[in-house]
Amino acid sequence: MDAYADRHEALSHRDARLVVLGVLLPTFMGSLDQTILANALPTIGRDFNDVHNLPWLITAYLLASTAVMPLYGKIADIHGRRFSLRLAILAYMAGSFVCALAPNMMVLIFGRVLHGIGGGGLASLGMIVLGDLVSPKERGRYYGYFSATYTSAGGLGPLLGGFISDHLHWSVIFWINIPMGLAALAMTGSLLRRLPRHERPHRLDFAGAVLIVIASVSFMLALSLAGVRYSWLSLPILALLAAAAIVGALFVLRLRTAPEPLIPISILHDPIVRWAIIGNACGWGAIIGLNVLLPIYLQGVMGLSPTQAGLSLVMFLVAMNTSAGVAGQVLGRVRHYKRLPIALLSLAIAAVILLGWYADRVTPLAFELLVILIGAGFGPVPSLTAVAMQNVVSRHQFGISIGAMNFSRNLYATMLIAVFGAIVLASAQTRDAIDGAAAAAAQTAAQGFASVFFIAAASFAIALMAIVRLEEKPLRAGGEGEIE
Repeated sequence: MDAYADRHEALSHRDARLVVLGVLLPTFMGSLDQTILANALPTIGRDFNDVHNLPWLITAYLLASTAVMPLYGKIADIHGRRFSLRLAILAYMAGSFVCALAPNMMVLIFGRVLHGIGGGGLASLGMIVLGDLVSPKERGRYYGYFSATYTSAGGLGPLLGGFISDHLHWSVIFWINIPMGLAALAMTGSLLRRLPRHERPHRLDFAGAVLIVIASVSFMLALSLAGVRYSWLSLPILALLAAAAIVGALFVLRLRTAPEPLIPISILHDPIVRWAIIGNACGWGAIIGLNVLLPIYLQGVMGLSPTQAGLSLVMFLVAMNTSAGVAGQVLGRVRHYKRLPIALLSLAIAAVILLGWYADRVTPLAFELLVILIGAGFGPVPSLTAVAMQNVVSRHQFGISIGAMNFSRNLYATMLIAVFGAIVLASAQTRDAIDGAAAAAAQTAAQGFASVFFIAAASFAIALMAIVRLEEKPLRAGGEGEIE
């Protein structure tokens, strides 16, 4: 009997909703982390008198979560989704404790590494669970629950981060994860017992994870130090770039020779999988970079407070997640499901270009309109790329395939944020603007942000080309053509 048919007999729509409910709080925690910290970055930099290392609070998290995402996918395939999700929650809570008690920037960065080790599971396991429950064609109706969660986290994150920075202490951002983590442990312990299990043995590629972290850290250290503490042609920078290239080559060799590499090369043989991963990575990389840099832009260039910056970004995140929810509902109901994402992403590209063009003189109203277009334009991309990929991979590879997609997305986003940070923090004038210096410094900073926005537009354009190349293969429904 077909695998999807088996699961439909075991789980009714009501039972499936209960299982999805069990992963929504962990998903909310992971989504909130992506937006709540950005508004607090300038405040943290001033408290620790260390603005230069602020990008590492984001990139350390992304690096750690990137390295472990594929491992979580395999652990979930070996030991089950519930075990993996509880492991991720515990690691996330441990990171929260370290970050909340951090006495300096280095300890805080270390805490963010622990955060990322847990966040890698929170970010990926929810969609793996959804893939276990329903066929690709039916997935849109359940994606609405995830969309509501993303929207809530996206709307609350900037507001909460700005309010905490202005009126409390930034460490509260991490303390609130403890009660949420305890609640998430209780929910996953009960509701996810209903989830069907289809475990298969796998080997965990820890060597591959270590290699990609070393290569990435070397590359980002070179970007953050070059032109600030050392010249681009100095020995330390050249050594870091050489180390990144050599270790990166070793990582590629590991992917080609390991019995079960961190990223399974076999799933990349399908062109639908390749284009879906490229579109997802380039789209998400630009959005994550904008999420990190826009609060700094609003405070350093437009002169807003953290709370005001949070309010200014609410509609951006609400538009993005509302668009994602609507697109998820449409996805399984139309034959040509690429048309809407292509049209909206084209609007997003135009909006980012305009934001870069007017970066030094954009009005608050124009800013709001542009970021609403950016958010709404990107919204359909995640569900389209994830569903298109899951539509062609085997059921027992759901965890691995989602892990590979999230790995590629986070690795690209990490590199892009490092580039953005190097551009924005390259000059003393920009750092002075973030610290609240005169309008002349803010004007100089706007030039760096304009370059960032143009690069984000180029990344969106690559995502658009990938979606155009993506074959519009009919989505499987329950009982149709399950791949074993």
